[in-house]
Amino acid sequence: MASYPHWLIVISWVSLLLAFVACAWIVGDIVRGHRQHMWIMNLVWPLTALYAGPVVLPAYLSVGRKATHRAMHAARARGEESPSRQKPFWQTAAIGSTHCGAGCTLGDICAEWFVYFVPITLFGMHIFGAWVVDFVLAFLFGIAFQYFSIKPMRDLSPAEGLKQALKADSLSLISWQVGMYGWMAAATFLIFGHEIAKTTPVFWFMMQLAMFAGFATSYPVNWWLLRKGIKEEM
Repeated sequence: MASYPHWLIVISWVSLLLAFVACAWIVGDIVRGHRQHMWIMNLVWPLTALYAGPVVLPAYLSVGRKATHRAMHAARARGEESPSRQKPFWQTAAIGSTHCGAGCTLGDICAEWFVYFVPITLFGMHIFGAWVVDFVLAFLFGIAFQYFSIKPMRDLSPAEGLKQALKADSLSLISWQVGMYGWMAAATFLIFGHEIAKTTPVFWFMMQLAMFAGFATSYPVNWWLLRKGIKEEM
């Protein structure tokens, strides 16, 4: 097994620990009475914390706390616009990206552990086999996340809900995976020069960074999808 600099291992462990703490804090906060009005966001925020760590907390506190059942009902009682609709558009695009990214994150985690126990190679390398499984599961989870947002929002039939979910999020999901694959390819072939073992903290730290890359490549796509009315505002 390849060795890594001590400082990189320490940074990796710290980053992973902070991510788990942030994820646990958000889950606890939701359970304590801040359940999201759109139920799928109860999953999106903790999953986002798994790669973003404490970075996501200001967004959750300033945006997520405005989109709870309690906040929505209070606004309706006062005859006001939904609090979640009052945020600037750049935040709306960011939430759309994290929504897409949460499905990708869950799919990638499941896929990476699946190929660890059931190795799949493509062109003689495990990483390419893993990417195929990553893409399939990330796409399925991502579309499912969009389906459970768009179907109740528009009161659609199951078939129409699936159709609209595919229309709304396919391009966003693909753009996220492009960024993720791009970073992991750079880390594997340029930075380290070899595949990174999934049992090391360095691999999962690189995956955290890959998710940030995915966010960067999907953000402008989500901006465009929202502006065109193809994707619903979260």
